[in-house]
Amino acid sequence: MLQDSTMAEARSLLGACRQKNVMLATAESCTGGLIAAALTSVAGSSDVVDRGFITYSNAAKNEMIGVPVALIQAHGAVSEEVARAMADGALSHSRAAIAIAVTGVAGPGGGSAEKPVGLICFGLARTGVPSISQSQVFPGDRTEIRAATVAHAFRMIREAL
Repeated sequence: MLQDSTMAEARSLLGACRQKNVMLATAESCTGGLIAAALTSVAGSSDVVDRGFITYSNAAKNEMIGVPVALIQAHGAVSEEVARAMADGALSHSRAAIAIAVTGVAGPGGGSAEKPVGLICFGLARTGVPSISQSQVFPGDRTEIRAATVAHAFRMIREAL
């Protein structure tokens, strides 16, 4: 179940996108579609949300949105390079003007000293603007990390508007 604060932010973000006539796309790995789910939980969101890609596996990242296998092999699926490529791929495979992508280690396992549990890499692509990426390490359990990821993705989209 999505928190009230997440739903309020989703409604606000959709309104901001409407005002600017911007459509969104998502490419999600560690969140498994939670960003798109939060946005599409709001009635009428289809005028803003074009599509969402759940690219949980490396094969899906490559096959659905064109992330090069060599890039994943060179940097790992949890990397800013892959997050940027995911955002670029979501943008080019949609009618959206902004695409947000997330890949990370939501836990409880799967972390390492180099890539700890809670490490999330974000990519954001916009039409006609160089893509950006950033990483955050969120504390908490799997549910808390994924919720923090959704909230941060919303902030990145809002800043890009």
